[in-house]
Amino acid sequence: MRIVFVGAVESSKIALEALVKTGRAPALVITLPPELAGRHSDYADVAVVGRTAGCAVCYTTDINHPVVLEAMASVEPDLTFVIGWSQVCRQPFRDVARLGTIGFHPAALPHLRGRAVIPWTIIRDEHETGSTLFWLDEGIDSGPILLQRLFTVADDETAGSLYAKHTTNLSEMVAEAATLVETDNPPRIEQDHGQASYCAKRTAEDGLIDWNASAGSVLRLIRAVGAPYPGAFSIYAGERIRIDAAVQFENSGRFIGLVGQVQCHSKRGFVVLCGDGECIDVLAWASPTGRRPPVHGKFDRHAP
Repeated sequence: MRIVFVGAVESSKIALEALVKTGRAPALVITLPPELAGRHSDYADVAVVGRTAGCAVCYTTDINHPVVLEAMASVEPDLTFVIGWSQVCRQPFRDVARLGTIGFHPAALPHLRGRAVIPWTIIRDEHETGSTLFWLDEGIDSGPILLQRLFTVADDETAGSLYAKHTTNLSEMVAEAATLVETDNPPRIEQDHGQASYCAKRTAEDGLIDWNASAGSVLRLIRAVGAPYPGAFSIYAGERIRIDAAVQFENSGRFIGLVGQVQCHSKRGFVVLCGDGECIDVLAWASPTGRRPPVHGKFDRHAP
């Protein structure tokens, strides 16, 4: 079976390596030019993996460009995988491969379609999610499901741990999907569109902490937007401080102060009062000047 593979991030690299490992090296790998790596916080150079495995490589910023379609058609693909590419794949692209085009989504479709799904999964306090391979159609994450694995979201799940769970699933599922397609009767389970929900795009500035929120909400944000994403942050004495790890602080009720105020130093960091009267204990943080733990000042709720 001749495969075209499209992707430009760490999950793309993991999926491509899995295909190569199982003897299904694509005929063509399509990816982002390396000079545009800054577009993705988790960019990965999949061209190196592809060339090592003997794949042809095509660089593009527009997956629907006629030059890309010509490159695809030249290898006469049976199947296309799109893993870690944010552009909508229009019908001329989807029609090139004889058997269709398969995409990956880190959610239990039809739930949480759209962008920034891993952060939203944690921010929304979802208790279950899933990794899904599905047939691309004209919609956004709306095509029939080929393969899906459901799993529990841990109470202390971070963006990094959830990302790792999805990529572990993906590395196994992509080879299984290729096998299913080779049967000539692969699953095409229609989604219940009435149950669909949609995640909005997030930017680095959306990591700004609102100290008026509950301690639980603040902690979820910190866990949701950490590595491989830009992180949660706040402003203290005019300096942007990224907060990488925090936990609920016990006996918070003894502190009386202002929302966003540093109440005391702890064994590992510093304690901040949140909008519900509970406190978080900040365990790991970073700032441009390597500042020591903030003293009894107040974090600003607004970025400068």
